[in-house]
Amino acid sequence: MRFTEFNFHPDLLEGIQSSNYEIATPVQEQVIPPILAGKDIIASAQTGTGKTAAFLLPIIHRLLQNESTGNVRALIIVPTRELAIQIAQHLEGLTYFTSISSLAVYGGSDANNFVGEKKALQMGADIIICTPGRFIAHLNMGYVSIKGLQFLVLDEADRMLDMGFQDEINRIITQLPAKRQTLLFSATMPPKIRSLAKQILVHPVEVNIAISRPPEKILQRAFVVYESQKLPLTKYLLTKTSYKNALIFCSRKQNVKVLARMLKQNGFNAEEMHSDLVQSQRENVLNTFTSGRVPILVATDILSRGIDIDTIDLVINYDVPRDGEDYVHRIGRTARAEAEGMAFTLVGEKEQNSFAAIESLIDKEVEKAVLPHFLGAGPDWHPRKKSTTPKSKKKFYKPRRGQR
Repeated sequence: MRFTEFNFHPDLLEGIQSSNYEIATPVQEQVIPPILAGKDIIASAQTGTGKTAAFLLPIIHRLLQNESTGNVRALIIVPTRELAIQIAQHLEGLTYFTSISSLAVYGGSDANNFVGEKKALQMGADIIICTPGRFIAHLNMGYVSIKGLQFLVLDEADRMLDMGFQDEINRIITQLPAKRQTLLFSATMPPKIRSLAKQILVHPVEVNIAISRPPEKILQRAFVVYESQKLPLTKYLLTKTSYKNALIFCSRKQNVKVLARMLKQNGFNAEEMHSDLVQSQRENVLNTFTSGRVPILVATDILSRGIDIDTIDLVINYDVPRDGEDYVHRIGRTARAEAEGMAFTLVGEKEQNSFAAIESLIDKEVEKAVLPHFLGAGPDWHPRKKSTTPKSKKKFYKPRRGQR
């Protein structure tokens, strides 16, 4: 289905065309019509499906049909500042030819930013993209006008609850107009999300695009290693694999710092991303990565969601993630926009059970690649928690030759 078939406002269509959108994704086809019809939505879709545009486009269209000023008319709540920034940038492109105003409100910035946000909120903005805590800080000061709110969007709702934002979300919702359209998007649908949906949604349309599994176009391989083999194997993969942008995930920020430092010492052009960086540093690092000036980024799970860069074609899990959902979101950073991608996971001796549990969740046994000869043998693959799928034979994976 083409975007021209949704009968969007002409000014919005200009933004769509300038963003090079032509064909709607499945989630967009299923979500846009009921939003245009004024229905509440609860939607489950795996990462990289076009979910952001699925709610932004119909909201922009409906706001353009009934223009007003001085009020917050749409509120989009997200778990992280990175996702808030990304959605704000996406929104800026789509609304470029319209009169719609927007503002990203998120914590971690300096006092000057807070003052700037305050002035913007006092003047009024049509669409606010915010993290829960920061918005509450403004809301409690009494200058945010939300009496005309028409839309509430909870994006990455499962992530927000996992991060402990349940109370903040409830506090915000109690201060919003009861008559509104509410859209809830979540990668997974655990009981706590279902419970939240019952509290805030009215006769919602439910959309389920796919269970949370990695796209088939992602080439997945696992290397069973000793901890001492992880660094040399990572350097080998970065040297011998062809990629534009490589994203390396570590489970702890200390590992991120050490790995980034070691890669730089070995001549790799790499940067690091973790919670110890202030917001200006994070934005600078992300800009150098998205522009291609720095092709390798080592990060914690702060970037497992909320980063949409089409040129990421290699993901390395230096540490096995905590659970299957984190794994899906990590490797989902690659193979965006119908491209292909590679995802390598380095499974340490003590991480085998965790990785076997991930295989059970995604209902697939990830092929175990043989280590390069110079590393010697790794430990045997013998997790106590076995995958439910038949065991495949080991195959030697030989990456394509590429650049650092």
